[in-house]
Amino acid sequence: MALIQFTDNYEDLSTDVGFQFKFYCERCGNGYMSEFHPYGAGRAAGLLRAVSDLVGRGYGIAQSAYEVQRAIGGPAHDNALKTAVAEVKPHFHQCSRCGEWLCDVCWNESVGLCERCAPDTTEEIAAMQQEARIEQLRERINNTDYTSQINVKDDAVVLCPHCGAKAAGGKFCNECGKPLSASLECPKCGSENQAGARFCSECGEKLG
Repeated sequence: MALIQFTDNYEDLSTDVGFQFKFYCERCGNGYMSEFHPYGAGRAAGLLRAVSDLVGRGYGIAQSAYEVQRAIGGPAHDNALKTAVAEVKPHFHQCSRCGEWLCDVCWNESVGLCERCAPDTTEEIAAMQQEARIEQLRERINNTDYTSQINVKDDAVVLCPHCGAKAAGGKFCNECGKPLSASLECPKCGSENQAGARFCSECGEKLG
């Protein structure tokens, strides 16, 4: 009997009603499912009766499933697997370097190796170009001044010291119109005075 390839990248979906197999790429995980091949009516009915009999006699579901797997094995199962392999094999390639089975998408046709062992140079260049664009954009953004219009010299004020309203930025309160600065500069002598002061503590000039 000829050996059957695809030893570790397929899943046997065969049940008590027919044969079916799922083959997947060992790089990306995608793949193909073979066509479902049902049993003949007589054999399927016989298997179902066997399972029902096992369950009726107190066998667990796991034991019954095991018996089904035993029942569907043999030449019929092997032939069905061979047929499924023949269906999907044109869409898979075995890499001579790593030995894995790869789908068409993960196969580098130009060098006859999988793209894990021999990445496609055009794809790699395109990916690196895009990475460079992103890095250059990040550098340009980092070198752009987005804060030149924001006052960072004066102490930031969250609440207006006069009315307690939440400050919305700027130098004056949107609610009461008074300065948001924590201190007041005398227009006459330039001395700093506490917020809310009505007269300069140095020269007596009226403030506000």
